[in-house]
Amino acid sequence: MRLLELRQVSVSFGPYVAVEGVSLGLAPGEFVSLVGPTGCGKSTLLNVAAGLLAPSEGEVLLNGKPLRGLNPVAGYLFQQDAILPWKTALDNVALSLVFRGVPWREARERAQAWLEKVGLGRFPRHYPHQLSGGMRKRVGLAQVLIANPRLLLMDEPFSALDVQTRQLMENELLRLWQEDRKTVLFVTHDLEEAIALADRVVVMSAGPRSRVIGEFPIPLPRPRDVAEIRLTPEFLRLHRKIWELLRGEVMRAHAGA
Repeated sequence: MRLLELRQVSVSFGPYVAVEGVSLGLAPGEFVSLVGPTGCGKSTLLNVAAGLLAPSEGEVLLNGKPLRGLNPVAGYLFQQDAILPWKTALDNVALSLVFRGVPWREARERAQAWLEKVGLGRFPRHYPHQLSGGMRKRVGLAQVLIANPRLLLMDEPFSALDVQTRQLMENELLRLWQEDRKTVLFVTHDLEEAIALADRVVVMSAGPRSRVIGEFPIPLPRPRDVAEIRLTPEFLRLHRKIWELLRGEVMRAHAGA
């Protein structure tokens, strides 16, 4: 059974139809990257999967049952930092548990363990303004994963980072994912990132009325180093194949901008 399934989902904002007739399923433990031109509705679909946005048509199924309201098994990592500037790294991570009724003392102990897991064990009392962009992303990742979501929704989480930091964070994500194989839906406009991370890449058409136009399994071996895997012949073959489909949609989106 699929953990999450979108069936013929359409989303409209007044007369504007952002996505139309999108069907997409995620098996337990699967890492799926969703790519497409800017403005094609990738983030809209994430919000539908999270239960933050109800589809205008179609339905969302969680473990085969219709999703009503917020998705109770999902954790959401946004493009922008969602950490509180007046809280330390430790307290930002602990808040995820406090909001779920865990006492502060226990929450902080578990938060410290997660800071250790993401390489920030020496920085629990640092505030966000004292951390680099990559370190803030690690705090955000720990903040989401400490709640042990079964489904991880990620909206271009590393797009604002420099190339070297971005690759470090991609490898960090894969390392953490490898431990318990959560189901991941990862939105990105970067095709190389999508291929390097995923088990499957799903391609969206240009909007409006964006739809799924292709799905590609990624049979690259795991574990992966995202820098090294990009140099392999199989990666380059996959990139050429997917780009053949995606290129026309990117050009169409730019032409209509």
